[in-house]
Amino acid sequence: MINRKLLVRLFFVICCIFAAVVQVPVQASAEALHLGVSDPRGGIGVRLLPEPGDAGRDPRAQLYIVEHLPPGSVLSRRIEVINTTQDPATVSLYAAGATIEDGHFVGADDRSANDLSTWSSVLPASVDLPGGGSAIVTVMITVPSDAEPGERFAAVWAEVRSGTTSGILQINRVGIRLYVSVGLGAAPASDFTIVSLTAQRSLDGFPSVVATVRNTGGRALDIVGSLELLNGPGGLRAGPFPVNLGTTLSVGDIEQVTIELDQRIPNGPWDAELTLHSGLLERSAKALITFPESGSELPVPATDTTGARWPFAVAAGFILLVALPILPTLWRHQRRTRI
Repeated sequence: MINRKLLVRLFFVICCIFAAVVQVPVQASAEALHLGVSDPRGGIGVRLLPEPGDAGRDPRAQLYIVEHLPPGSVLSRRIEVINTTQDPATVSLYAAGATIEDGHFVGADDRSANDLSTWSSVLPASVDLPGGGSAIVTVMITVPSDAEPGERFAAVWAEVRSGTTSGILQINRVGIRLYVSVGLGAAPASDFTIVSLTAQRSLDGFPSVVATVRNTGGRALDIVGSLELLNGPGGLRAGPFPVNLGTTLSVGDIEQVTIELDQRIPNGPWDAELTLHSGLLERSAKALITFPESGSELPVPATDTTGARWPFAVAAGFILLVALPILPTLWRHQRRTRI
């Protein structure tokens, strides 16, 4: 006789195994207004509107314009401009150059141009918004037929200028990043590696972990992720702790990604497990670290653990595929046996 409770427990165990080993990468939320100045009283906001076929794409492409285009092509994307104040505002819209410097995406001052910004235009170039109003504008990117291959960076800005009683002109702007790779065929593959982890503790007692990350692919990356501390003193575990947002790596760059921790974290030793994402791309690594009383320890080479769980995931998936079709039959058999 087949035990009904045993069947339920078996199914529950299988589901738990599958959930434990299959972890879908989660993109930490990032503001599309990275480039602007926030104001608690409200201001001007911009957001990229979704396009058909966006579902399942690189999550970065839901925040920024991230494209690979052949020479001679034209791309259009829609942006919503929002006035969250109670006062009317005239908003200027334009593209300007941008660079990646020291791990940060940096918009050029004023309307300074580069290749990508000169290929880009915003229609209309200005909108009058009432308080609480919004408008949809179009960004057009026209790549010259003789454009050289490579990735370029720019920003589309929404700018408001206003005078003050002292006669000083105030300029506030918010923007959306543009990452546009030019070339024939498929987009260059993105990849990165976690080189090392370094344990630190500030003079006021706050610990942090600094990860050294190398961009080994062909596209710029925006790094997010989290750190877990396992097997600490007395079997303690802590986390996950989020990575500080704002780290951008250009092709070939090596930069440091910082994870700030709770002041109560003991020195260790700890098994530090770090998982980083850039869009759909995920890499994981671990290292044995110990926090100093203050200052910084030497970097510890990180061991790549990317994909380490997938053999278990495949096994769990196989068990599910085999078990699910026969569960109804077993259930019916159990009912007939009881009758």
